[in-house]
Formats: sequence, C-alpha cells, structure tokens
Amino acid sequence: MRQLLTSFALFSVAAPAQAMPFFATASWYGPGFHGNRTANGEVYNQWADTVAHKTLPFGTRVKVTNPANGLSLIVRVNDRGPYWGHREFDLSKGAAAKLGILRQGVADLKFEILADDQ
Repeated sequence: MRQLLTSFALFSVAAPAQAMPFFATASWYGPGFHGNRTANGEVYNQWADTVAHKTLPFGTRVKVTNPANGLSLIVRVNDRGPYWGHREFDLSKGAAAKLGILRQGVADLKFEILADDQ
C-alpha cells in the first residue's frame, strides 16, 4: 500500500499529458497578496489568470469552467495553496471575476489539466 501511495504522489506532482475533467472546490485570493512573491518566485498579480494548487507543477495550464453559468478560462499554476478548508484550488481575483464567483467566494468548478500543446 505504501508503494502505491508513493507512486500516486509522484504521479500527482508530474503534469499529466492530458487528464479527464473533474470537479473541485475553489476559492479566490488577491488583495492582501497583490505585489508579493508567489511560491514560484514571480510577483503576484491579482488580475492575472493564475491559480494556486498544492501539488500541480508550476506552469501547468488548467481550463476552469463554472457549470453554473458556462463561463470558462485557462489559468496557469504559479503558487501553492489553498490552505483553508477543503478547497483544492485558489484562483486569482481576476480569474474569479471572469468566472463569476467573486461575490460568492467559493464554488464547485470543473477543471481540466491541459497538455503542453493545448
């Protein structure tokens, strides 16, 4: 069992060529972090189309769709988190606004990890 978990953990860190779409809980962050360094070293821009995730490699592109309104966009992983509740992704404020979840703050969204050539 330990070997299986280790293998899974290694797989989850490597960006898959293409993954099946899945649903996950996401929130957003921005104002208190704008201008600070992200975990990958770049300056955080709360209006950029970026997202934080605990294990996806930096630079991974993810298509995010809000099933409640059909809005979608592609974001890039540039930070680590979220570290609050049972959330799997932390969108930038700008990405959250484009997806229509700024006011509610947290939503179940559809995620699709994109291959490098997509």
